[in-house]
Amino acid sequence: MTHYTTVFFDLYGTLIDIHTEEDSDAAWSALRAALYQNGADYATNSQLRNEFRRQVVRANATRARTEWFEPDFLPAYRGLLEACWADDSLVHARKAAWAFRRAATTKFRLYPGVFDMLTQLRAAGLRVALVSNAQACYTRPELELTGLGDVFDEVVISSDEGVRKPSAELFRSALVRMNVEPKHVVMVGNDPRNDIDGARMANIDGIYLHTDNHTPAQCDTAVCSLEGADYAGVLAYIQRANTEDGRGREYSDTLEEKLR
Repeated sequence: MTHYTTVFFDLYGTLIDIHTEEDSDAAWSALRAALYQNGADYATNSQLRNEFRRQVVRANATRARTEWFEPDFLPAYRGLLEACWADDSLVHARKAAWAFRRAATTKFRLYPGVFDMLTQLRAAGLRVALVSNAQACYTRPELELTGLGDVFDEVVISSDEGVRKPSAELFRSALVRMNVEPKHVVMVGNDPRNDIDGARMANIDGIYLHTDNHTPAQCDTAVCSLEGADYAGVLAYIQRANTEDGRGREYSDTLEEKLR
């Protein structure tokens, strides 16, 4: 019988409610100012945008290109500094990336109940991992900012791996790092294709959270579809699934106590 020992989570739209406007002048002006403080002078936002695109291509030229290739932006931020003969240390590159991300972000909050759910899962003996399509230079500071940095057993970010969801390869990387079989994992996410179908291609079950008005209310390929960030529903589904065998009974009993 199926029982889960591990839960994979998407981040944005699943645990964090976020909206970004990366094409806004405000974001590029903030980046230009941050670079200028470190000796890299770009005359216009347009010039900076073009150079950034060039640096992304240059920085990722030697990485393996798959169908779902994901570039890493951090070397491109270093390239922006290097192109102006400025100090291109990782510290300065990360500061520039963070300046851009902060200025581009117009909404950022944890969905209510995130920590309670993660705490209950861990208290019940389940392990949790983050599997996110994201840029590590943005996401790792945001994990620290929200307090999520120390919650996950593993953090798997697409820009680090060079591949993004829905590729099964990102999920397989998470499986290897967590040393767990797919049949003992359930993925929780808000994107039917990237999170649910991608997980399914790696033989991982998926719980779908409908948190976005631009996605369908139900996901036919998920083992469970829930409306909104329904973390009580996530816990309840895992509790039911883990009732089917002896090992699952142990997890189920603990989760049931937490849900009372």
